[in-house]
Amino acid sequence: MSSPHPLNQAVIAQALHDLRNGQLRRCKAMGFGEEELDALKHPALVSVLVNATVSWCSVSVNREVLKRLLTQVHDVEQEIATVDRMLRLGASTEMVSRFYGLTHQEVALRRDILGLPKRKGRHPVLDEAQETTLWEHWKAGVTERHIALDDELAMLGLTMDLAETLTLPMSVVWAAIRNWIDQGLV
Repeated sequence: MSSPHPLNQAVIAQALHDLRNGQLRRCKAMGFGEEELDALKHPALVSVLVNATVSWCSVSVNREVLKRLLTQVHDVEQEIATVDRMLRLGASTEMVSRFYGLTHQEVALRRDILGLPKRKGRHPVLDEAQETTLWEHWKAGVTERHIALDDELAMLGLTMDLAETLTLPMSVVWAAIRNWIDQGLV
């Protein structure tokens, strides 16, 4: 005796679930018409469909949707890598929350995953020599990259690079840059 076709079972299970949850549109998107949906209301007919040994349905791949989903995976991986880099460079929880919407608990978890020490208090302020060096590097970076002062994502990238190059905490570099912009010094 042949066993029921597993694809049939999966499709019926999904259709019944969608019907119970009022997702009629999803059932129709799977290919069910009104007549077939009415049949799903009768247990004997459902049993015939579930136990059929031949496949009465097929699977197709929507390549455009698949490409978009795969792109989203790449984007999420890139976002995680950026958040991790920010944290390693000394970004504050507030910065990560502002740019990526993570909660304080999520940032703390990322810090734990990365093995970063728990931060206590604020980073020290820059001395005059550090601020001058930062200013020179920042002005050169803004000019080289043609960054508009209100382009926060581009400024974030530059801030990470400057924090890395000058071995300064990212939150301190960001605060200095924001202060210069806010005061109109540029």
